[in-house]
Amino acid sequence: MATPLLFHAFPNSGLPIYRQLIDQVRHHVASGRLSGGDFLPSVRQVALELEVNPMTVSKAYSLLERDGVVELVRGQGMRIAARRQESGDSLHERQQRLLPLLRQVAAEAYHLSLSETQVKSLLDRVIKELNRK
Repeated sequence: MATPLLFHAFPNSGLPIYRQLIDQVRHHVASGRLSGGDFLPSVRQVALELEVNPMTVSKAYSLLERDGVVELVRGQGMRIAARRQESGDSLHERQQRLLPLLRQVAAEAYHLSLSETQVKSLLDRVIKELNRK
């Protein structure tokens, strides 16, 4: 039986493919599909499966490594980093990293005509789902 694809690329989405890969890795980690110690597929394997330039995959992996989501294990590849309970970043720095995503969510909610209450309810539900894992 073939292994299900871990990543998908949507070239017409308007979002760069490297960004799509980053978001998918983060989603898989948050959902528990990937956890600390799991290895990502090789750059070559992902590039072949998605029919994209290997440099695109490499850029995504490098940015994930910079952000501490993955770590390079020499001779083995990229592995999901163990979740740190306390990040070295200050609360303000962590909030600043989240702000662009929240702005995206707020803009999308506005375009979908969702109220503030509806959006907060959805966010509460997502947080509860994450806390159950």
